[in-house]
Amino acid sequence: MPEIEIKLPLGNLPALRRRLRRLGFLPVTRRLFERNLVFDTPESSLRRSSRLLRLRSVGPRWLLTFKAPPRAGARHKIRDEIEIGVSDGLRLAQILRRLGFQPSFEYQKYRAEFRRPGETGKALLDETPIGAYLELEGPPAWIDRAARDLGYRPQDYILESYGALYLAWCRRRGLAPSHMVFPKKKSLLPPKP
Repeated sequence: MPEIEIKLPLGNLPALRRRLRRLGFLPVTRRLFERNLVFDTPESSLRRSSRLLRLRSVGPRWLLTFKAPPRAGARHKIRDEIEIGVSDGLRLAQILRRLGFQPSFEYQKYRAEFRRPGETGKALLDETPIGAYLELEGPPAWIDRAARDLGYRPQDYILESYGALYLAWCRRRGLAPSHMVFPKKKSLLPPKP
């Protein structure tokens, strides 16, 4: 099933939450902490082909996700996605390692989900170590309408992954990239040398 989404940059989180409520968006989940571990081959063949293999923990839940390369030339990020819940993510990580995949990048975020009753799209408020973003996910027409309602234009759409945003953030600050994790949160990976 294709995933269709955009990211939007955020400044004032309380103001955005108020705007979402005024526009009829209701909270579906409370603010939850996520750890995302990206796996790749030693040659980085998944990253080089714009594919993603991710293991995510959200509280006690674990999800394994495969994402195909995004469709080229689209105004929205459109890519096929397969996701499955797993009961023991740390054991699955061991299996992936034994199959030749290695953890290549960890990113953390706090996420809250909002929806308008009767609509298929969702608004995902992400707080990351490099700033806050709003992801709009759903049919393209819904995304465009919701973005417009929130005061954004198509020029504001961000199609990059959190990994790409993190690398750009590090470059702008002259920092060596490691993992996109909060300083006081436990990482699944040791720091990169």
